[in-house]
Amino acid sequence: MSLIPYALARPLLFGMDAEAAHELTMNMLARGQRTPLQWAWCNETVNDPIELAGLRFPNRVGMAAGLDKNARCIDALAAMGFGFVEVGTVTPKPQPGNPKPRMFRLPEARALINRLGFNNDGLDAFLRNVQQAQCRSQPGENRLLLGLNIGKNAATPIENATSDYLICLEGVYPHADYVTVNISSPNTQNLRALQSDAALDALLGAIAERRETLASRHGRRVPVFVKIAPDLDESQVAVIADTLKKHGMDGVIATNTTISRVAVQGMRHAEETGGLSGAPVLEASNQVIRQLRAALGSRFPIIGVGGIMGVDDAVSKIRAGADVVQIYTGLIYEGPQLVVNAARAIKTMG
Repeated sequence: MSLIPYALARPLLFGMDAEAAHELTMNMLARGQRTPLQWAWCNETVNDPIELAGLRFPNRVGMAAGLDKNARCIDALAAMGFGFVEVGTVTPKPQPGNPKPRMFRLPEARALINRLGFNNDGLDAFLRNVQQAQCRSQPGENRLLLGLNIGKNAATPIENATSDYLICLEGVYPHADYVTVNISSPNTQNLRALQSDAALDALLGAIAERRETLASRHGRRVPVFVKIAPDLDESQVAVIADTLKKHGMDGVIATNTTISRVAVQGMRHAEETGGLSGAPVLEASNQVIRQLRAALGSRFPIIGVGGIMGVDDAVSKIRAGADVVQIYTGLIYEGPQLVVNAARAIKTMG
């Protein structure tokens, strides 16, 4: 159980610029992990295992990518009670991302807008950090699972995007429990064009081919998931579903942030460019999950993410068709206790 209630820390953090608060928190987690300071935020890990894509998830609540872009805080996040943690998005080369300010809170909507733009220290630094994480070497069948999320550099022309994804796939493959192909961030120019039928077919075909080579080389087949946007209509979702199956992808993550502002019109910062996350994304994300489940059948793994701010939201994702869920913005608004509460609530569903 966490020694410091998040309700005490949140006013301090919310009194700061959003990105400054984020950096302060990540620095604290990085320095405090694997030390007694970790008791300040640690939680029990709810035992609710599920088998997906050949992996055993200790419970059905994970950390979404985007919080820990450089894989600095894997052990700290594991201590919060997550069953799985996804870090990144990483790109082949370091890049600063978009100009600041680029992260904004909308407290009345329990939401965030960010246009960070895959700011990260690059693949080499990312892999060094991944290899320092101790939680993954712990024995037992309840070992935390680690997802590594890959993307393209902003400077890489969209027609050359596949090369960036393949560079990252080669690098992360030996260290990942699963790899996520991020084609849905709204903050890298033209990235979402990779969700279109021809572009997605070409990209996933190349990834599938390279994955077979890597599986032979490393003696294990690492599952590959694809992360998609909520801003898709039913026909687009159907095309994506068909393409995932065609190329033997192991799962889908639904969804990333939205570019829609319908739910936050008139609020301060509502017109800022970027992806909107938090409570306003819940229903759009759930709708995509329902459509994916209908198109993919009952056995295809779906990770549900977007708008989980409380236990009812987490349960709604499972009922919409997700097998497991991920949290990001809810952690910022509600703190680590949300992880345990959501995992318990999902477990009681049976």
